[in-house]
Amino acid sequence: MPRVKRAVIRRKRVRKLFRASKGFFGGRKNLIRTAVNAVQKSRQYQYRDRRNRKRDFRRLWIVRINAAARLNGMSYSRLIGGLKTAGVDVNRKVLSQIAIEDPKGFSDLVALARG
Repeated sequence: MPRVKRAVIRRKRVRKLFRASKGFFGGRKNLIRTAVNAVQKSRQYQYRDRRNRKRDFRRLWIVRINAAARLNGMSYSRLIGGLKTAGVDVNRKVLSQIAIEDPKGFSDLVALARG
C-alpha cells in the first residue's frame, strides 16, 4: 500500500478551520478537535438564526405598528383589516417605518382604515 503524505492538505484544512473559529474563547479557537465541534455548532446556529431573524423583525414591526395604532385610537388587528378592505397594500416593514418617521402620514392611513 502506498504511503499517504498529507502535510499540505491537512495544513490547509486546519488553517481553514482556525479561520472559521477566530474569535472563539479558549480552546474552541486553537485546539483542532474542540474547534471542529465549535465551528459545526456555530454553523447550526447560523442556519437556524437566519430564519429566526425574519420572525424577530416581523414581531418588532408588529409591536411598533400596534403602539402607533393605539396612539391613534385603533388596535393593530383592526388597522390591518381596515387597510386590507381599503385596498392599501403596504407591508409591515414599511408601515412601521411610516409610524416612526411620519406620524402624520400614519394617522392618515389609520383614518383610511377606519373607512
